[in-house]
Amino acid sequence: MILDCINGPDDVKGLNRAELGQLCSEVRDLLVSRVTENGGHLASNLGAVELSVALHRVFDSPKDRIVWDVGHQSYVHKLLTGRRERFDSLRQYRGLSGFPDRSESPHDAFTTGHGGTSISAALGMALTRDLTGADHHVLAVIGDGCLTCGMTYEALNHAGHLNTRLIVVLNDNGMSISPTVGAIARRLNAVRTARGYVKAKEETNRLLSFLPGGNKVRRVLRRFKEGAQALVMPTMMWEELGFAYLGPIEGHNLAKLETALKRACNYQKPVVVHVLTAKGKGYLPAEENPTRFHGVAPAAESLDPMPAYSQVFAGTVELLLRDNPEVVVISAAMTDGNSLSSLVGQFPSRIYDVGISEQHAVTLAGGLASQGFIPVVAIYSTFLQRAFDQILHDVCLPDLPVIFALDRSGIVGEDGKTHQGTLDLSYLGLMPNMIVCAPSDGNELQDLLYTAVRSEHPIAIRYPRGRVPGIPLHREPHQLSIGRAELMRQGEDVTIVGIGSTVMPALEAAEHLALQGIDASVINARFAKPLDAELILEAARRSKRMVIVEENALRGGFGAAVLEMLQQAGVTDVKVKRLGIPDEFVTHGRQDFLRSLYSLDPMGIARECVDLLAPVPR
Repeated sequence: MILDCINGPDDVKGLNRAELGQLCSEVRDLLVSRVTENGGHLASNLGAVELSVALHRVFDSPKDRIVWDVGHQSYVHKLLTGRRERFDSLRQYRGLSGFPDRSESPHDAFTTGHGGTSISAALGMALTRDLTGADHHVLAVIGDGCLTCGMTYEALNHAGHLNTRLIVVLNDNGMSISPTVGAIARRLNAVRTARGYVKAKEETNRLLSFLPGGNKVRRVLRRFKEGAQALVMPTMMWEELGFAYLGPIEGHNLAKLETALKRACNYQKPVVVHVLTAKGKGYLPAEENPTRFHGVAPAAESLDPMPAYSQVFAGTVELLLRDNPEVVVISAAMTDGNSLSSLVGQFPSRIYDVGISEQHAVTLAGGLASQGFIPVVAIYSTFLQRAFDQILHDVCLPDLPVIFALDRSGIVGEDGKTHQGTLDLSYLGLMPNMIVCAPSDGNELQDLLYTAVRSEHPIAIRYPRGRVPGIPLHREPHQLSIGRAELMRQGEDVTIVGIGSTVMPALEAAEHLALQGIDASVINARFAKPLDAELILEAARRSKRMVIVEENALRGGFGAAVLEMLQQAGVTDVKVKRLGIPDEFVTHGRQDFLRSLYSLDPMGIARECVDLLAPVPR
């Protein structure tokens, strides 16, 4: 096994062509076996095998800085930079991160996980090099999906203006998670469908080199060639931004990749190396369905028969679209992740995929809402953070009825620090006019969506990654009273207040406490803002002991809002304990393990209740 002998980039540089082909084959075999077992990003990494090998053969990491945009294509990079023996621990607690992480290796030049950041970060590194008089290379490896990010164009505009040395490797596979959308995607797709032109150009240059005066003929033909090239190639777009353009390059041909990358090193200005790859390359199921195999769940998760929250969301949205012609849906490159793909064909003029452009998605929703429509903005919690100002300024300030559906809220598990949705209750709760709520099961998710359409105010509905609790779904959603909680269990000794994904564990914790002779009340808060002050205050005055449980940061979160409410009501004789995420980033690991780590599972909640009830020693 050649891969077993790769302990760093220098080992890759010493391989011959036959050995390199064998290495790429072994890498793909390992990716398929390990990722299908542990879960992770498969198709994107399979498509970047040769590119990763070529980068480490041409450049000298970590002296040369390689910044991976998003980073879901960086597994091969990890294998080639001394982490092969730890690869079995990928995305496991205290194991390798599923994304580049500066704390993990000096070869990870920048910690990433969100799209569109690489060129800005790489430009900062290039400027540092220039300011300190160093002479290394800086690269940003970015997928065509991230060309939908506004931040990418801000960085390209600045880099072209500064004219400093910077290499942008455009890994163009026509995909982000789903197929890339937008005008730029159509322009790049013209390249992918015009490979005949590329081959014809190569063959013409080869034949001319054998003819007398061939070089002169080639120069004469250059203007004609450039005119023809402009019809199908995005050359002019990059040159107008101040970049040189190399490509397109066949992204699974190591020799051609290395030649292009070496050529890029000679430029004293920003240069784009346009590489064409196939997402899922070398593994037929992933090649045929790259969207499905973009992110693979751990094998054990596929055994759960209950629907995922995202599936319940999509089913309810379908009902809303059918019942109300004013409802529209906006997704930021996540129609598949939000389970909306099947609805696009049914409602093509009412579901908008804006690409990786969360800021635009939110203000677009504001524009629609200002004209009488009811937009549902379906975005993962961690990605909505990117649109903080747009939510505040363009939706909450004018009090527009935009519905934010926050998938993957709370602890998401193996994707780790960059993807945990543990801040939304805090940052949304501080915005005037915003209603914030969370369902405890699939039925409440349906009910809250149905209620949100009639709320006439901004409303955020956060729900977790994973399956809904094993409770049968009712057929028709019901309207709920905004700001009204539910007393799910009556008790006298302690009150447990849960919200969203912590409600069912709180109920189970109450059952454990009953076995110890402790009588616990359980409140499903349902709304973090506005709070049901009447119900919560009544329970607090009765039991004098309260445990508040949330899958969110404790700072400025749901529990902090309850404490503020108790203080304002003059209730000072109640002992309160808050369970949630302390002032830290949650690392990667299984959801159930991480919840137990923060006492957010049934046994942890019960244990904290017992501790609260224990008499204080003299």
